[in-house]
Amino acid sequence: MSFVSTARVPTIEPAGTAVTGPPRRGLVSRIVTRLGSGLMYTIVVLVALIWLLPTTGLLVASLRPASASAATGWWHVFTEPSELTLANYANLLDNRDMVGGLWNSVLIAVPSTILVVTIGALAAYALAWQDFRGRDALFALVVALIVVPIQMAIIPDAKLFGALGIFGTLAGVIVFHVAFGLPFAIFLLRNFFIGIPRDLLDAARMDSGTEFMIFTRVVLPIGWPAIASLTIFQFLFVWNDLLVAKVFAGASSKPITYVLQEQMGTFSSNVDVIAPGAFLSMLLPLIVFFAFQRYFVQGVLAGSVK
Repeated sequence: MSFVSTARVPTIEPAGTAVTGPPRRGLVSRIVTRLGSGLMYTIVVLVALIWLLPTTGLLVASLRPASASAATGWWHVFTEPSELTLANYANLLDNRDMVGGLWNSVLIAVPSTILVVTIGALAAYALAWQDFRGRDALFALVVALIVVPIQMAIIPDAKLFGALGIFGTLAGVIVFHVAFGLPFAIFLLRNFFIGIPRDLLDAARMDSGTEFMIFTRVVLPIGWPAIASLTIFQFLFVWNDLLVAKVFAGASSKPITYVLQEQMGTFSSNVDVIAPGAFLSMLLPLIVFFAFQRYFVQGVLAGSVK
């Protein structure tokens, strides 16, 4: 006589594979679903318009006569569009201080950006892929220099630049910006370069490639998104700087931020010069940003998945 067991054997599932249903949606997600995407797009557009409102006001003010700007707000142009004129920009070109400030800003920002990107890329490649004694300690020192505030080095650098004869010149302002821009540049590019596969570099070396050839033909093309991001950061920082310019710039080397700050002392009488000068000083960084925007986004996304 045989007995057949009817006991049910429980099914064993691997840990973490049990179906528990979809995760519970948050309050914000439920609100968005109920209200619809159309309302959210409207909110985003409104926020963007509010964010652009100061820029629009500055543009309109730069196109209005000084008498109209002193009497009414810039929004009155919608009722009297005939006030708009390009005479302010013509007067700006006749203002030697403003034109000189814009030119000095270019002479300071462009070399400072190029030197920081070039030297930073070379140093980052060496710290990422060259084996030498003290490499880790040197990189730790670079990281430590990032947190050093600018105010801490103003007095010692002023004395040093005075001894070297570059205090109050464009060279002094450029050297200061390069010195303080390099630690962050090296840190950013080194962390990006070290994510490049080693096999790719070893294959280039097996093909008799020199280190300089590997750097220029392999590393730089791959690291171009990070370099473009660094270019934007460095250029915007130097272009918008006022503290370093106030300390190290002389009478003939004042950038546009310095000149605008001086002009603000008599704002009510020369708004027709300040407004177009301020708009032009904002326009060039925007051009640089949009020129490198595609690479900037690639650099951000690449850094998020490394």
